[in-house]
Amino acid sequence: MIQPAAKSYKQNQVDTAPSEELTLMLYNGAITFVKRAKQAIADRDYNHAHQHITRVQDIVDELIITLDRKYPISEQLLLLYDYLKRRLVESNVSKNISILEEVEGFFMEFRDTWKQAITLARSQKQ
Repeated sequence: MIQPAAKSYKQNQVDTAPSEELTLMLYNGAITFVKRAKQAIADRDYNHAHQHITRVQDIVDELIITLDRKYPISEQLLLLYDYLKRRLVESNVSKNISILEEVEGFFMEFRDTWKQAITLARSQKQ
């Protein structure tokens, strides 16, 4: 359980972060919860595995909601996010770690690409 001060600090980070940083936080959160779900499955703690996978599904929902549909890449991302949601459901039903590893790989790619995009955008502003 997160201590009150730590929880307050995390909430402050979210409240004050620019939108590009929030997306990065979502990607990192998804990776964290996928790792936790994989460990829970390995430990045969299926209740916690379900909880962690559900958290990742919630993150995917948030990513879908925040897509700016005026950009063509948004439609491609929507298809990928939809695919990830289906794979998460499959993993939750079957408790299959290999599916979670696939999902984790996608989120790591998203995160790394997003970091590069942030860096590039910031360097172009200077």
